[in-house]
Amino acid sequence: MELWIPITIAAAFMQNLRSALQKHLQGSLGTRGASFVRFGYGFPIAIAYVMFLRFGAEQIFPTFSTGFFIWAVVGGLAQIFATMMLVYLFSLRNFAVGTAYSKTEPVQAALFGFVILGEKLTPGAVGAIIVGVIGVMVISMARLPLSWRNTITAMTSRTALIGIASGGIFGISAVAYRSASLSLHGAGPVMSAAVTLACVTTFQTAFMLVWMFWKDKREIVQVLVTWRSSALVGIAGVLGSAGWFTAMTLQQVAYVRALGQIELVFTFMASWFLFRERVNAMELAGCLLIVSGILGLLFW
Repeated sequence: MELWIPITIAAAFMQNLRSALQKHLQGSLGTRGASFVRFGYGFPIAIAYVMFLRFGAEQIFPTFSTGFFIWAVVGGLAQIFATMMLVYLFSLRNFAVGTAYSKTEPVQAALFGFVILGEKLTPGAVGAIIVGVIGVMVISMARLPLSWRNTITAMTSRTALIGIASGGIFGISAVAYRSASLSLHGAGPVMSAAVTLACVTTFQTAFMLVWMFWKDKREIVQVLVTWRSSALVGIAGVLGSAGWFTAMTLQQVAYVRALGQIELVFTFMASWFLFRERVNAMELAGCLLIVSGILGLLFW
């Protein structure tokens, strides 16, 4: 088994754990505060991870380029806003369905590649994209009577648009992070991924602190008050990100993100056992269609 596969599965599990903890914190911290703890409590761990690799494992430190900082900022900002959309989405739909909307990311990435970059799509890939789109439509229609009018209304609803936009921006973030890590020179993939993670999370923490200080200083106080539960989000987030960054340095983003859809399995378990939410048959079918479409993209 190639190394990126178990790393990706572990990253998907930690990401699901982080999202579940953020949903739990949203009531006390709000969308911005619950999003901030992912970075604010995670960046010291990311820096410590780099220090361990450098002095404990004696790995070579990379040299930086201008392109690295550009891609790191693009990826960092994209991840902040995508995370805020996802956390807000949890208040509109249940945990499993909210996560499923964001998992349209690989399908969107394939479409962006076709439209913007002119990348070719095989008939099988087109079919997989159609299956994924149908999955999103099924989820959107799960709680409405079946009709064309309701289908259009559901697909253009705020919930659907926020979820799909979240997936698209997460896709931009993933591509930017891989580009940033690959632009580092002189180090192995693990150290390159760790340095990228440390730089990005430090930038994200500084950016969000300034934003929160400007918008509402009380959010910063609340984040400090809830440090026990908030720290768990940061730990889970940085461990998941370390896995994603390492896997995407070792393998193409499309393959990593496609395998990462195993997170939906963990999501349904958390939705059912932790939050006591009920997913109806159509929502379950829609999620399975999205996963099928993504796996189809990976295969074709």
